[in-house]
Amino acid sequence: MTLKQILPVKPYPRRHFLKLTGFAAGSFFFPGLRRPGQESWTVGQIMDRFIREVPGAPFRITVDTLKSGSRDTVVTGIVTTMFPTIPVIEKTIALKANFIIVHEPSFYNHLDETDWLENDEVFRYKSALLEKHKIAVWRNHDYIHRHQPDGVMAGVLEDLGWTSRYDEESGIIELENPMNLKSLIKQLKKGLDISHLRYIGHVTQSCKKILLMPGASGGRRQIDRIGKTKPDVAICGELQEWETAEYIRDARAKGQTVSLIVLGHIPSEEPGSRYMAQWIRNNIPGMKVTHIPAENPFSYS
Repeated sequence: MTLKQILPVKPYPRRHFLKLTGFAAGSFFFPGLRRPGQESWTVGQIMDRFIREVPGAPFRITVDTLKSGSRDTVVTGIVTTMFPTIPVIEKTIALKANFIIVHEPSFYNHLDETDWLENDEVFRYKSALLEKHKIAVWRNHDYIHRHQPDGVMAGVLEDLGWTSRYDEESGIIELENPMNLKSLIKQLKKGLDISHLRYIGHVTQSCKKILLMPGASGGRRQIDRIGKTKPDVAICGELQEWETAEYIRDARAKGQTVSLIVLGHIPSEEPGSRYMAQWIRNNIPGMKVTHIPAENPFSYS
């Protein structure tokens, strides 16, 4: 997910509003203060410690609520990851940690609605596993994107060595020295630890002006940004194949020299979870924290 999805543009029905704000579960955020001499941290205190750094927080409407567990749980260790997959949960248990901070949904939809999953055996197994081991899961999506800097983008730029060349307003990276598309793809695969990615374009094309849009911005936002910035190549996390990919194909047929690279959602935003782990090391002294990559669920043949 990306900045476009940070705050909904349409009002939610009341039951959605209660779930998103956390009023129904008692998880609405207020800046937490740690008592002098206090040696332990609760889930809620760590959440509040991060949130108080975010401009305009706390947000009245947000998906960044607890998906399992309690704010009052004393934290024994933290895992950061993109998705709280069952393998990630099992590794968390093995580490004797009890707090997972994720970036994306736990239960297969953006709002983490579970009414429709009540009789689903996968959902029931996962929920029971979290409950049995008293693991709290907090989604940090809206807040980390609004953090200064945006934690996800900061992580991606650092991994690719582009921090100093990024223009936050336009999303453009101007390389000091152009490289061809083949070399750019190689750099992306190495920097973000990606085994396979998809692209549209000629591998010999020269690339100097790059539009970087990690995550899933949506076709309209991707196409609008491409049209306004006129990059040599646009890099995104994921897309609807019938939207942005077709726009790029038509643009190239029209004669424009624009290429597209699709990284995949997880590898395009996983650096944000590593950023979160480092934030914890810097701000929660003595807390044991481990970043566990969610990993790409796909195999390629």
